[in-house]
Amino acid sequence: MRLLLVHPSALMYSEIFLRLEPLGLERVAGAARDAGHEVRVVDLQVLDRSVLMRELRSFRPEALGVSLNYLANIPEAIELAAHAKQTVPGCFVFFGGHSVSFVAEDVLEQAGGSVDAVVRGEGEPVIAPLLEAIRDGAVDEVPGLVTASGRGPAPRMLESIDAPLPARDLMRNRRRYFIGELDPCASVEFTRGCPWDCSFCSAWTFYGRSYRKASPQAAADDLAAIREPNVFIVDDVAFIRPEHGDAIAAEVERRGIRKQYYLETRSDVLLRHPEVFERWSRLGLRYMFLGMEAIDAEGLDLFRKRISPDENFKALEVARKLGINVAINLIVDPAWDMERFRIVREFALSVPEIVHFTVMTPYPGTEIWHTESRRLTTRDYRLFDIQHAVVPTTLPLDQFYRELVRTQAVINRKHLGLRTAFGAARALGRNLLHGQTNFARMLWKFNQVYNPRRQLADHQRPVRFELPEPQPIDIGDRRLLYVHHRGPTHTRNPEATD
Repeated sequence: MRLLLVHPSALMYSEIFLRLEPLGLERVAGAARDAGHEVRVVDLQVLDRSVLMRELRSFRPEALGVSLNYLANIPEAIELAAHAKQTVPGCFVFFGGHSVSFVAEDVLEQAGGSVDAVVRGEGEPVIAPLLEAIRDGAVDEVPGLVTASGRGPAPRMLESIDAPLPARDLMRNRRRYFIGELDPCASVEFTRGCPWDCSFCSAWTFYGRSYRKASPQAAADDLAAIREPNVFIVDDVAFIRPEHGDAIAAEVERRGIRKQYYLETRSDVLLRHPEVFERWSRLGLRYMFLGMEAIDAEGLDLFRKRISPDENFKALEVARKLGINVAINLIVDPAWDMERFRIVREFALSVPEIVHFTVMTPYPGTEIWHTESRRLTTRDYRLFDIQHAVVPTTLPLDQFYRELVRTQAVINRKHLGLRTAFGAARALGRNLLHGQTNFARMLWKFNQVYNPRRQLADHQRPVRFELPEPQPIDIGDRRLLYVHHRGPTHTRNPEATD
């Protein structure tokens, strides 16, 4: 069967910082190809939409799948689906991905017949049965599939994340993927799932708090096959289990693999196992993203981070001693007033680390969707990008955006000022010598993208597709939030607490 897989356009408010390889889509492509199907991939993050139009006309796919890991891409995906149906009558169009798994029935209804099905849960184990069922005309019993007839059997989980291998060879313009100075940058997965249960996050509800590890041999095989000099480790929390991180490091050392790495982890994991991160720093770990989320105990308790401010600050000290550059994330509460913004600006200017801000957003699949979503001021999918306020703000909305952008701009200037200009120029020059312009574009695009008038105007756009109204649910039994439910082979980290 001819299968065309599509990743939607990049989100404007994140594109200046990163543009990541669509690893999940590549793995689904690999699974389909392993099953004997002819597969092509179009990533609209790095390709013009005209490329997709040409593929539809020339390839004439029998099935088209759109990856939807971000709610903000749903209106675009519905538009693409309608165009695909017009261009290739009879093509089976389906959506899949993290975010759409939580709103599957609503998106099907909104698409008005342009979308035949939504895949809930992981895509790799379902793609081969789905394509076979499409050929046979019997899709209703495919695990994880939602159609106009309702939900099929429960979604399946991969028993091992060692396979399928990502079909990286199907990607075009790979040099357009980057994260910060790591330009170009590929992505790799060592573990899948998160055993913690932060109230603002849907990773744990998607995977049912399961946690799976790639074998050290498979992880090193994948790394060795990557051509790019830089690699982003996409794990929700890297090196939770120190013995696993050490085992992969040993394989990397034995094979002489040399890369520069960027990863995400938690402060308490870094504090428990600094020796693992020190070992990886010798292997090329240069950048680390720490989701601190808040600078005080009250904020950390609100988001159920299960960590203290002291631990967060100690983790920053450890990273500095290891020579690892850290990017901190703080969640902006729409309830902040002028004084709170001032305090946070002072903190951000007092530390050498890069500080990023994301706006607290109730997403379907998170606990705060069920506690905060009744207060929503908008249900426009496009505003659910963690850069817009979608619940009431204490400050007038225009003033809230002015303070938000002012805070972001102050921090941006800190990292592009005279003190750091030499380091930035050195990285910029190195990238330009190799024909890489992504980092350069990022440096100079900030003021074009982060503009309070623009963010306010985003709220005034005509809305065609909206998030569903939240349904009442007893979050006392948090298993009701799960997409996947753990089987006996999917273990939970014993260090995390229910």
